[in-house]
Amino acid sequence: MIPTAASSAPAAPSAIAPVHPVLAEVVRSGFVEGGHRGSLVVLGADGGVELALGDPSAPVFPRSANKPMQAAAVLRAGLDLSGERLALAAASHSGEGFHLDLVRTMLAEHGLTPGDLRTPPDLPLDPAEAETYLAAGNVRERITMNCSGKHTAMLAACALNGWDRASYLDPSHPLQRLVHQVVEEAADEPVAAVGTDGCGAPLMAISLTGLARAFRSFALAGPGTAERRVGDAMRAHPEYVAGTRRPDTWLMREVPGALSKMGAEAVQAVALADGRALAFKIDDGAGRALGPVLARSLRLLGVDAPVVDRIGRAPLLGGGDEVGEVRAAF
Repeated sequence: MIPTAASSAPAAPSAIAPVHPVLAEVVRSGFVEGGHRGSLVVLGADGGVELALGDPSAPVFPRSANKPMQAAAVLRAGLDLSGERLALAAASHSGEGFHLDLVRTMLAEHGLTPGDLRTPPDLPLDPAEAETYLAAGNVRERITMNCSGKHTAMLAACALNGWDRASYLDPSHPLQRLVHQVVEEAADEPVAAVGTDGCGAPLMAISLTGLARAFRSFALAGPGTAERRVGDAMRAHPEYVAGTRRPDTWLMREVPGALSKMGAEAVQAVALADGRALAFKIDDGAGRALGPVLARSLRLLGVDAPVVDRIGRAPLLGGGDEVGEVRAAF
């Protein structure tokens, strides 16, 4: 059953913002010149909280870390996706050629065109791809925006069910009400607020603990469920979830069973095959803190693989030379 629409008004901000701990510090020439505060939670295999820093019980906007749940919703709506197509439905893709080619293919398969997308025109997310794209004389397009795979899947689900396509991003739309339901079930808590994501889609706020529980539920879901199908597709085709130069891809490719998804404003969620999970958010949205904090969190979960060092490396440059780093502070 699809629930009725919830209010789209976000919760009022607290009068006094909490001061969270420093999760990453910026060290230049041996001098700590700054830090990035945030909240983090680590769950054990039994789902219990093993580490909580800051306030992981407070609601946050997970941003694109909600995409696995949005992809599960289109499956529950009856859309038959698998393999690379399903991975792309849960993606923040880099805008590489193979990403854009598959988005175009998926649109055509469902009788859609790039003009049906309501993503804002954008450049490829990957800086190297963006430079190549601009050098070729291209301009910002809706299809190039990193969420175009998700939006294509949403539109295809609407076409399948006879739902209005022009309003597919309205929080009261049947598809978005279904997304709302999936998010609440996976997180095992009510959505605290509904906002608008950068791509224009409704954005459901949950706690970091709820986000970690959601990823854990996808990792442990039974065969044939929408959640298991999404998780399997992401792990089998991680380059479609992110890109060839992205930590989510590296982690899912090199740590068997890992399910990983970042979100804008420095949000990250990961679950391992046995149900261990983590989620964190850097308060100031600094992406440079993501890698070091993720690497430290993975080590706390017992992940011992060369990819962890690769993910955690965040050098600082001075005069073109490496003179420091961003490093975890917990």
